[in-house]
This record gives sequence, structure tokens and C-alpha cells, in this order.
Amino acid sequence: MSHGCFISFKKEDAHFRDKIVEKLGDERILGKSLNEWIPSDDIDYVMQYIREHYMVGTSVTLYLIGEHSSEIEGLDHNGRNHQSFMIRELQATLYDGKNNRRSGLLGIVLPSMESKIYSGTSRCPRCGGSISYVNVSDSTVLREFSENYWLVRGECDHYPEEGRFCVLVRYSQFMQDPDRYIEQAYEKLSEPVCKQVHYRDIEHEGF
Repeated sequence: MSHGCFISFKKEDAHFRDKIVEKLGDERILGKSLNEWIPSDDIDYVMQYIREHYMVGTSVTLYLIGEHSSEIEGLDHNGRNHQSFMIRELQATLYDGKNNRRSGLLGIVLPSMESKIYSGTSRCPRCGGSISYVNVSDSTVLREFSENYWLVRGECDHYPEEGRFCVLVRYSQFMQDPDRYIEQAYEKLSEPVCKQVHYRDIEHEGF
């Protein structure tokens, strides 16, 4: 099944955004990037506004993880977080409210970030499952992603696939079979881990 997608990206990574649009087709990429600060302290109003005006018709957000997509980009000259718009886009993705069902969240690691995020795999000596070593932290991604990637530990004290809501994939792998990973992110919405998703308690400097 084809799902409408929203792309959250920094302007420095527009080239990769364009390649994804070319791959999936314009009809699959719906909505538009957030370009205004919604002046309200009512978080539900803000989330509904973004969903209805910027992300309508989408059920999976593609979060492009580039060199300027992390938590540590600092503040602008007004003291506001440089990632304010992207933070709101990810929050609206995770929002589950009236007439606006939560979307799946797929992190796409761009080539320049692969060595900073991926550091190999091993086998769990207890369960035999594959363990991927990834650096999903403030230095590489926003907290909305990292805190919903690491959600529920398994019996062996690592995070199995069913213990993660967010999905992570290399850009090269995604481009080979995008629907495989989009569907994987979408299917998370019907899995038990979806009930553990959170964003309201996540704090950011200057936000």
C-alpha cells in the first residue's frame, strides 16, 4: 500500500529531498515544510494546526538525518532554537489527537552521517538476536527521534525491533526499496510500542 509522506529536512539537504521526491513521485510527497511559528501556548492547537495546514494527507514522516539535523545546532540571534521548525514537525508527526492520527517516523541517514551513526553489529549471547550499534543521540538527531527510538528494553537488556517506534535506515538502502521502509514505519502504528510514544515531556534549549 502506498502511504502519503511528509519530508522533514534542513535546507542544506534539499538535494536529497529532491532525489526522494523524484523516486517516489510528487503525488506521494504531501504537505509543505513548516515556515511560521504558531503563536499559541496550547500545544494541542499547535499540533492540530500543523497537521491540518502542513501535513494533511500524510501518514509517514521521512526525517532526513544530515549534518545539521541534530539537537546541538544551538540558538539563533533571538535566543530561539535553530531546530524549532523541525522539532515542531517531528512533534506533529508523533501527535495523536482528534481527527489527526499519529504518523510513522522514518529516519533516513544521509551519506555524510553514516560513519557517525553506524558502528557495526553483533549477536546477543543470550537470545542470539542481532544487535546494531548506532549512535542515536543529541549529537546526531533530535530528541523526538532518539527518545522514541530507544523505548522498551528486551529481556536481554538491549532494544529489540519491537521495542523501537522510530525506524532507521541508510539513504542508499532506502533508495533501493523505499516502500519497504515506509511500510515498516507505518506498521509501527499498530504495534504495542506505539503506546509508549511521547513528546510533550521532551525539553529543548531555547524552545
